Amino acid sequence: MQIVLATSNKGKVREIKAMCEHFDVVAFSELITPFEIIEDAPTFKGNALLKAEAVYKALDDENAIVLSDDSGISVDALDGAPGIYSARYGGENATDKENLLKLMQAVKEKGLDDSLAHYTAAIAVVSKEGAQVVHGWMHGKVITEPHGENGFGYDPCFIPEGYTETLGELDDTIKKDLSHRSKALYLASLIIKTIKKGREH
Repeated sequence: MQIVLATSNKGKVREIKAMCEHFDVVAFSELITPFEIIEDAPTFKGNALLKAEAVYKALDDENAIVLSDDSGISVDALDGAPGIYSARYGGENATDKENLLKLMQAVKEKGLDDSLAHYTAAIAVVSKEGAQVVHGWMHGKVITEPHGENGFGYDPCFIPEGYTETLGELDDTIKKDLSHRSKALYLASLIIKTIKKGREH
């Protein structure tokens, strides 16, 4: 069964493909011409739905199953920022590095070396059977000096609860177990399996 990802973010595509190895996973840009989706909902859930529904409509294939992830990091010392603006925290076309540096600098400006924080992942599954959204979370803290080259986004400054190394330093297999996205993907996979079972009858 093919799952179409409503993202062109190479880091997300790679991570989701690795976590959904039992399905045939493709980025929507491999099937149709990529187009911009305005993410103007006030929540992770709303933005995940916007993306999945837009791609499902554009594919014009009623049997398609589209999966979309909207995720980000919320830092206690920054009153929950950057939150839904995580991908563009450093500016509209900011790179991962620019976002990371801005976040660490913002925490430093509070006079802190670290702060409690958490990641949220909302995953929408849209098909002819309907639209559903599931969530996953990962708690820990952010630090003000980056460590490690693994992962992407804010991984080099986030230390998960119970660990002493950042996501940028931890092995991918450990990260897979901890990840907010893997927790949400597990729940999404249950929805997809239910859809598959329903179509086989």
